[in-house]
Amino acid sequence: MVHNNAQNVARIFSGLTDAEQTILDQADRFASHELYPLAARMDAEEWWPADIFSRMGKNGFMGVTAPEEFGGAGMDLFASGLVLQAISRWNHALGLSWVAHENLCLHNILRNASAEQKTRYAPDLVSGRRIGALGLTEPGAGSDALGSMRTTARREDDHYLLNGTKIYITNGPVADVLLVYAKTDKEKGAHGISAFLVEKGFPGFRVAQKLVKMGFRGSQTAELVFEDCRVPVANRVGNENEGVKVVMSGLDLERAMISPICLGIAERALALSIDYARTRQQFGKPIASFQMIQDKLARMYVGVESMRVFTYQTLRAASTVDESGGGRGEIHKLSAASVMHAADTLNAVLDDALQIHGGSGYIWESEINRLYRSIKLLEIGAGTTEVRKMIISGELLRT
Repeated sequence: MVHNNAQNVARIFSGLTDAEQTILDQADRFASHELYPLAARMDAEEWWPADIFSRMGKNGFMGVTAPEEFGGAGMDLFASGLVLQAISRWNHALGLSWVAHENLCLHNILRNASAEQKTRYAPDLVSGRRIGALGLTEPGAGSDALGSMRTTARREDDHYLLNGTKIYITNGPVADVLLVYAKTDKEKGAHGISAFLVEKGFPGFRVAQKLVKMGFRGSQTAELVFEDCRVPVANRVGNENEGVKVVMSGLDLERAMISPICLGIAERALALSIDYARTRQQFGKPIASFQMIQDKLARMYVGVESMRVFTYQTLRAASTVDESGGGRGEIHKLSAASVMHAADTLNAVLDDALQIHGGSGYIWESEINRLYRSIKLLEIGAGTTEVRKMIISGELLRT
């Protein structure tokens, strides 16, 4: 296991309070001891450790933003981002699954669901006894997820019948509760969408296939099918045809929470590269003595620290956004810019890291290879880099 001494020295300059640093340190210790040993098998076999969320819940790393009445820690989004950063240092696949559960599902429920729905679902999600997921993306609706949505929901008495397909759903194969979006009024387009809480045992719901990926392989991903899936009216989140409010309330928070994944991976890549450069011998001396290697390490360090500043700035801003403040304005621009910078910079950091490792990094089973294969998802998930640029420029040019 590589110990990042440079990271320890840099704590003084991290911009965190003592309490925030404690959160990061505690999550880091747990992740390095409990989550890191699972990472290699998860990647090699697309394996999911069935008890991992409940173990994380017992140790206080689930429900970070959930009120104490539901068993949560009652902290803010910034604290949640610190936990995600630490998890992603040691097992980024679990980091992705954790954020899909914690932020995309649970946090959205806490912000938008009724009191009865929160009472019914939050405690089990907070404890990790049940796994959450978000069902938005469809085969023909990626960047235009709302406008091109084809999944429909038709009301019949006290139920809705959902019909359609969702794809690339993180946690899909293992989820117990899913926040699913469907069109209840096709004529209204994006303004005719409603949000629903769907349980895996509801009639008409099934996992069509588990998808095998290039990176984040232990994080389970699926195609989901709804065939006259019966969802009680009591499971609709918010008013009918007002699901876009639920989507937009969490969209910028989702983007803000992608950046800590990038930061954690970059920190780990830098630590591995420093260790390798010190121990790898060529021409009778460590490759760390060569100026070209020193150049790469210096660039990696600058990239990691710039990611840290921008990530923390955006998380602090996102922590102040209420349910009606997302999807527009400064936070919309800032969250898109943060994740764009984090993903672009991580790409450069991982490229230098693999170059330092040379042939050993090109081997599939190596840890640096596992990290390297993560980058592309971070450039296309939660809105592609191109969409992020559109958001930034749109807000800059708005009159």
